Amino acid sequence: MKVLVIGGDGYCGWATALYLSNRGYEVGILDSLVRRHWDLEQCIETLTPIAPIQQRLQRWTDLTGKNIELFIGDINNYDFLVKSLLKFEPEAIVHFGEQRSAPFSMIDREHAVLTQVNNVVGNLNILYALRDHFPDCHLVKLGTMGEYGTPNIDIEEGYITIEHNGRKDTLPYPKQPGSFYHLSKVHDSHNIHFACKIWGLRATDLNQGVVYGVLTEETGMDELLINRLDYDGIFGTALNRFCIQAAVGHPLTVYGTGGQTRAFLDIRDTVRCVEIAIANPANAGEFRVFNQFTEMFSVGDLALMVKKAATSLGLDVEINNLDNPRVEKEEHYFNAKNTSLLSLGLQPHYLSDSLLDSLLNFAVKYKHRVDQKQILPKVSWHRK
Repeated sequence: MKVLVIGGDGYCGWATALYLSNRGYEVGILDSLVRRHWDLEQCIETLTPIAPIQQRLQRWTDLTGKNIELFIGDINNYDFLVKSLLKFEPEAIVHFGEQRSAPFSMIDREHAVLTQVNNVVGNLNILYALRDHFPDCHLVKLGTMGEYGTPNIDIEEGYITIEHNGRKDTLPYPKQPGSFYHLSKVHDSHNIHFACKIWGLRATDLNQGVVYGVLTEETGMDELLINRLDYDGIFGTALNRFCIQAAVGHPLTVYGTGGQTRAFLDIRDTVRCVEIAIANPANAGEFRVFNQFTEMFSVGDLALMVKKAATSLGLDVEINNLDNPRVEKEEHYFNAKNTSLLSLGLQPHYLSDSLLDSLLNFAVKYKHRVDQKQILPKVSWHRK
């Protein structure tokens, strides 16, 4: 099957593109490389040294004999997008090509607008391109568990059945996003749902939890194939950040009480979930939602787990509770369903001591690249 990975130069996209290529899919990567520009703009660098995309892909070909076609350009440019699709002729599109940081979207008005235009318009362009040229192509879109917020009821997979005034209906699950980034993902979901309904497109929305880890079978094959690992206050996510903080002797940065509970998964499960979605496509006219995660933890519990694992490796780790830069509930109910992917064959990698040891050792190996000035949060949700 021919699969185009949009955003294939990024953290999830790169690992996914190599994984699918390794399993015999004919893979293309489409990316504007703008994430590298945003790193320069914010004066931040991933923990790991990332080679130019052309070099990475050449190394992949040299090692495996497999070729990944590259399209460099912006999906907000509709002509470029259509020309690329017509050249590649995808049977499935995996759409990772969005600005994915909540703090980035909350820096100021310009970054909020950039995030929503980039994400919503790019996604709309894909929908129109599919309608006009590839109506049978299956869109696998990366959403986020952050679309749901933290409701005081169980979180279902995309839809909820409601009885009201003696009548009953199954409706899209109510969304309570926590940033302008998360709002952009909600807009995407609504637009895809609408496009499937009116044009008969087929789409799977993967509402993904917080991803951790760095190594997959493919990215571990060679230094040039290594994946990015962000630790800064803008693009870094909780568990990865904690491990890197522990490696350099920086106190673990827990926002507020640490009672915020979120859904998590290993990067190795991210790539497998995408493959499962591709191999089991949605029907024509169907907008399907899978909650893509394996476990739920509070931020405070994660910090304690990292502290314990780091101590066993001889690292001295403290936990600091910082004033929360975000506007969010810090103590709340959180119970989300994730049965669809498990029923289709996902065998999860659960967070273990050995995984934490591996991640900590990886962080220690590259700790000379850490800029400690980038660790603390610099973006506030609060009114200035």
